[in-house]
Amino acid sequence: MQDAGARPVLMCSRHLAAAARSAEEYLDVYGRLLDEAGGPVVLHWLGPAFDPALAGYWGDPDPARAADTVVALIGAHTGKVDGIKLSLLDEDFEVALRRRLPPGVRLYTGDDFNYPALIRGDGEGHSDALLGMLAAIAQPAAAALRALDAGDLATYEEILAPTLPLARHLFGAPTFYYKAGIVFLAWLAGHQDHFTMVGGLQSGRSPVHLARLIRLADAAGLLPDAELAAHRARSFMTTVGVTQ
Repeated sequence: MQDAGARPVLMCSRHLAAAARSAEEYLDVYGRLLDEAGGPVVLHWLGPAFDPALAGYWGDPDPARAADTVVALIGAHTGKVDGIKLSLLDEDFEVALRRRLPPGVRLYTGDDFNYPALIRGDGEGHSDALLGMLAAIAQPAAAALRALDAGDLATYEEILAPTLPLARHLFGAPTFYYKAGIVFLAWLAGHQDHFTMVGGLQSGRSPVHLARLIRLADAAGLLPDAELAAHRARSFMTTVGVTQ
């Protein structure tokens, strides 16, 4: 994969989370992986909101102490770490960690609650976008990022502002069912011809949740064919027993 120019991502491991008993064990496992890597990789820190099995990752239930382990790992292998994707849904924590990273090591935000401010950044840096939410807002996000590249912060904020209430609803607790909302929106928008997921995971969100998702997606301009979206929404609600 690296020979083809791809940038590997070392995803969080449920097995390691279950087996490791200390931060030192994480440092040992990741250290060996980084030593063997043929080039820079992206680390991944997925919080328990997305996967409860990953609680206490990096060897400590306190994210602040876990961050010390992450910083130590990256500091010992800066040539092998392109960056770290952080998905803890905590804006202040992300900014604090970003400021502790060595020069040249990126913070890839996975914060679907606070991405406009984190991507825009501040005088001390910014987070790069690597978000599940981008699957739902690809077109407006592309336009917003073009505006940001051009230094047009007002347009950037104007485009992304209506997507934020949608994101906070879509990724609301239980967050690990957010993909049901992504697939539902893709179906409403005409990007796919069904609302079905492996293992029946489309049932992870209630009709009430999805009904609000429709309104928020419409407010954000994410339903290009209103007639198609309305038809599919009505057919789905009828199927689950919701009638006017």
